[in-house]
Amino acid sequence: MGIMDMLAIIIPSTMLWAAPLIFTALGGTFSERSGVVNIGLEGLMVIGAFSAIVSNLAFDSTFGSMTPWISLLVAMAIGALLSVFHAVASITFRADQVVSGVAINLLAIGAALFLVKFIYGKGQTDAIQKGFHKIDIPILSDIPLIGKLFFSNTYYTSYVAIIVAFIAWYVIFKTPFGLRLRSVGEHPMAADTMGVNVTKIRYIAVILSGALGGIGGGVYAQSITSDFSHATISGQGFMALAAMIFGKWHPLGAMGAALFFGFAQSLSIIGSSLPFLENIPNVYLLIAPYVLTILALTGFIGRADAPKASGVPYIKGSR
Repeated sequence: MGIMDMLAIIIPSTMLWAAPLIFTALGGTFSERSGVVNIGLEGLMVIGAFSAIVSNLAFDSTFGSMTPWISLLVAMAIGALLSVFHAVASITFRADQVVSGVAINLLAIGAALFLVKFIYGKGQTDAIQKGFHKIDIPILSDIPLIGKLFFSNTYYTSYVAIIVAFIAWYVIFKTPFGLRLRSVGEHPMAADTMGVNVTKIRYIAVILSGALGGIGGGVYAQSITSDFSHATISGQGFMALAAMIFGKWHPLGAMGAALFFGFAQSLSIIGSSLPFLENIPNVYLLIAPYVLTILALTGFIGRADAPKASGVPYIKGSR
């Protein structure tokens, strides 16, 4: 197997596994840039995956080929709704943000599994028939060399995730809203003095975080697992959180880190097809993403400073 053949396997697989992490890590970036820690990304992915699969099964005969995209909108809405609970607890009532995020994780998995059992009478949903499938992107897939590597045997959602990452970068660093968002996360009292509504900006950021986390879960469920059970989302939300930190709270950095973790996740699937990994026991490839996540966070990212007001509730008039 030549190097081009290996790349033709590795690149599409990496982008497939990275797409859900990119969406979710971007959501975490918006939240933490505003000063609100969101440990609940795992729960937001869980509720997004559940909502997407259930709505996909429900609307299958209604929307046809558009069903996965409609289901993503449902997942986005439900994720945003769930994140309101985190926003109310951490912003309005100034509860501990880590505890609130953990509560979101527990609430999401508990509610999702209860509803699956209630609706389907078993521990998992039925498999969807209209998920996201591999495609060759018209015109682009015909480009010599690059087309085969990046635009063949791939998924539209991977490119949507990358586009959204650039949009997030533009919003955060090139717009008045982004300036307010960053100022609220760094020095909320100074922002308040300049007329910025700290509470409003933080609410918007947390709700955006929920919407993007829901999309991440919906993409994962509809492109990788095709159903929902207790094991559908198994640590991907925490990987997205790690990608956000690894990327130093920057949308493009988070995207790059998500691609790295996506590559690590894909190894367990494509490892047996690659000459340099075919003799490695599959169990080591399965744990590779989690090991690399720990190593990345503990020793290889250098100094990573969170926004100064991250995790600190804002009390108007306090210093």
